[in-house]
Amino acid sequence: MPFVNIKTPAGALSRPQKEEIVHRTTNMLVEYFSEAARPHTMVLIEEVPDGGYGRADEIFVIPEAYRAKS
Repeated sequence: MPFVNIKTPAGALSRPQKEEIVHRTTNMLVEYFSEAARPHTMVLIEEVPDGGYGRADEIFVIPEAYRAKS
């Protein structure tokens, strides 16, 4: 079973964007593993809350300009 885990800042992606990522990722894996993989492919998008991770030795908070517009 192909499994993909994507971590992204909370609020960075809208629901349609997440759906597109799931569809495109699934299609990419089907290209590699054949159509038989489609019903068994799992794509997990985890949203990490602000302050939940660091970048460049600093706690990361997503800037408002990069938050998804509903």
